[in-house]
Amino acid sequence: MATTKRILALDVLRGITIAGMILVNNPGSWSYIYAPLRHAEWNGCTPTDLVFPFFMFCMGVAMYISYSKSNFALTQTNVWHAIYRGGLIILIGWGLSWFGMFLRHICAGDGLVYSLFQYPWAHLRYLGVFPRLGIVSGVVALLLLVFKPKNVPWLIALFLVGYCVLISLTHSFDLTPDNILARVDLAVLGDEHMYHKTAMINGEATRIAFDPEGLLSTIPCFAHCLVGVLVGKILKSEASNWDKMARVLRFGSVILLAGFLLDYAYPINKSMWSASYVLVTCGLASLVLGILIWLIDIRDAERSSKTGFRWYNFFESFGVNPLFIFCLSAILVTVMAVIKFDVAGKTYSLWGAWYNVCMVPLFGQTGGSLACALSLVLVMWCIAYPLYKKKIYIKI
Repeated sequence: MATTKRILALDVLRGITIAGMILVNNPGSWSYIYAPLRHAEWNGCTPTDLVFPFFMFCMGVAMYISYSKSNFALTQTNVWHAIYRGGLIILIGWGLSWFGMFLRHICAGDGLVYSLFQYPWAHLRYLGVFPRLGIVSGVVALLLLVFKPKNVPWLIALFLVGYCVLISLTHSFDLTPDNILARVDLAVLGDEHMYHKTAMINGEATRIAFDPEGLLSTIPCFAHCLVGVLVGKILKSEASNWDKMARVLRFGSVILLAGFLLDYAYPINKSMWSASYVLVTCGLASLVLGILIWLIDIRDAERSSKTGFRWYNFFESFGVNPLFIFCLSAILVTVMAVIKFDVAGKTYSLWGAWYNVCMVPLFGQTGGSLACALSLVLVMWCIAYPLYKKKIYIKI
């Protein structure tokens, strides 16, 4: 790749993903969202369903690059780093969840002890985006150190085939209380600590405990991250940028096709993180990464002699501090949602006022909802860009 220590195309892809995560997680109103910015109800895949798996793919790419510096040695330092980083990400996820519950209840006038301990302890969602990232980060790093990169394809096959067998044997293709994923999570975690989805039961819409970041559905996520490891191996090779681009594009095309073929037997499903979903999203991520290699590392190869702001610097600034910026956006919106005041006789939160009073009159309900999300992305860039310019990297 480039002669710099960081791989620019990877940072840009990671930045695009983080900007996308902030965009889809923070509409002005959840009642007014454009279809591409919604998750698929069950089977299928929307653009929104790509942001989380793209980030997990990038995590696998970066993991290969990071541990290749020590030749994947199973040392105390590497093992501790894997466990520490995975555990830290899990704790951050729990901390963000706790902070939101505490702030909402303390601002609603509930007691300090209840807001600080009693309610969060009884309702904390154990799993979610950050806990899943933490678990996958720690486990995959240890697998990589123990089994080495040469055995990664076998590990991917083991996880995906095993997961497909589990789904087949338990007939868990549908969103029902009998789905093995829901049953295990309910037994281990408990109803109060799980996400709930709406399912059609006997023709009626029913809310059931089903966590899209559940325990068993984390199994294919290990394979997902390991696919990123394979791409990281390509990027760290001594080949030319043209050869790297070609290999990444070929790899992405093959697994994308395999994913679409597997969809006939095991439908693409983000909530279950199906095997076909792994292959399709990793294939698409590889293709996007290959295109970025061409745009940045080949077509724009003379960038080192050019000054000024480049188009990819916007996303690169997100990509060098991804989890920190994402955490900060979650904290900011949580605080804005509990600060309330009256406007023309109506009570709004700060975030609600930004949407209803400022954005809706300009862009309408749905357009204003999108404008709110875009404005948050811009605000977070105003924080990310100075850190990027000063080469301040806050590692999480």
